[in-house]
Amino acid sequence: MAAKRSAGILLFRRRPQLQVLIGHLGGPLWSRRESAAWSIPKGEYGPDEAALDAARREFTEELGLPVPEAELIELGVVRQSGGKQVTAWAAEADLDLDQVVLGTFELEWPRGSGRVERFPELDRLAWCEPEVARDRLITSQRQFLDRLAEHLLRPRGPGETG
Repeated sequence: MAAKRSAGILLFRRRPQLQVLIGHLGGPLWSRRESAAWSIPKGEYGPDEAALDAARREFTEELGLPVPEAELIELGVVRQSGGKQVTAWAAEADLDLDQVVLGTFELEWPRGSGRVERFPELDRLAWCEPEVARDRLITSQRQFLDRLAEHLLRPRGPGETG
């Protein structure tokens, strides 16, 4: 069986310090955790969908807003501890968190009870500096912060942005 695949978009802004937008994972399994319980907005996709298309779709599904118009910076792929491969892009854009409408999912809870409940995919969002995000993010996704920092520190030639 092929590993599950997920794709997402990491927004960042400079105010003047760098901040990234991450979300706390929703549902009962994550409710009491803070450290390693946050994620970039992302979601699974199948073999018939391109990773970037999935990243855009999942951003909209999870936040209720389209991906802001911005240059997308490829951050590559990481493998989470369960084997899932996550592909991500970064985009420099601000987002008013008051405009967000968090997406939901259904889950039988408690497990084996026969009761299906609806939970938010992300139960809250936060703009935070990379040092804070590093502690909050799922361990494997911390690599995206490193890759974004490398990109932002790389010297640019004439006419290059980013």
